[in-house]
Amino acid sequence: MKSSKAAEDPSTRRTYQEEGWFKFSPILDQRIISYVCSSIQGWTSKPPLGAAFEADGAALRAVHGCHLYDDTYERLTRLPMLLDTAREILEDDVYVYQFKINIKQALEGREWPWHTDFSFWSNEDGMPSPRAVNIAVNVDDVREENGPILLLPGSHRADSIPQIVTPPSSSGSDWQANVSAELPYTVEESMVQKLLIHHPQTPLLGPAGSVFAFHPKIIHSSSRNRSRQRRSILIITYNAVSNVPKSVTRPEFLVGWDPTPLQPLDGTVL
Repeated sequence: MKSSKAAEDPSTRRTYQEEGWFKFSPILDQRIISYVCSSIQGWTSKPPLGAAFEADGAALRAVHGCHLYDDTYERLTRLPMLLDTAREILEDDVYVYQFKINIKQALEGREWPWHTDFSFWSNEDGMPSPRAVNIAVNVDDVREENGPILLLPGSHRADSIPQIVTPPSSSGSDWQANVSAELPYTVEESMVQKLLIHHPQTPLLGPAGSVFAFHPKIIHSSSRNRSRQRRSILIITYNAVSNVPKSVTRPEFLVGWDPTPLQPLDGTVL
């Protein structure tokens, strides 16, 4: 199996194990970025299944599962640069557990509170262990002022992370509560402040096409978009085929139901 340049670098794997994240050396082909931007423009006027909105019900916040009906996105999940890295990190074959594009509209995109992804996957879906990895692609230029993902490096190794569990509001569907600005599983502020002393927050900044990998147990958040520039990030979550949840009931566009191992594309053309 041919691995990506990021996966082949021992220092990269070590950084992921110790810090819980790393940045890829190459950036994604700008033709792919242009395709995603075009999709977002179309979704603004005609939201697809799996779309989530800000509290005002108008501003698009995220789109989930578009790889299920769009061949380009399906092929993107099998791009060797991304897929081989996930397989190397997890030391297993993988499948797409979640595919989403998080969108913060200019001046409207709200924050994501401090949380860990594994809290949702474990509590909502019964994922056995955090043997999954998030691959994030900046679709727009991501700067300090437009709401970058903020990580606490090394926090994925914390033995226990105190959580605040907030039952979802009676309004809206259950899955929408898991992608709103008022998340049902958040990390206690005291825990965040304690970790910040030795683990200063790190923003995932970079031009469109920048690619990052981060651990499902790393504590992260993002601030409100205070700029006049949209901030969009595409995130593919790969899960090890030996780590399939046993009780998935959430919609397929939100959580992958098919654990068939992915096979990499022959080449890089989508």
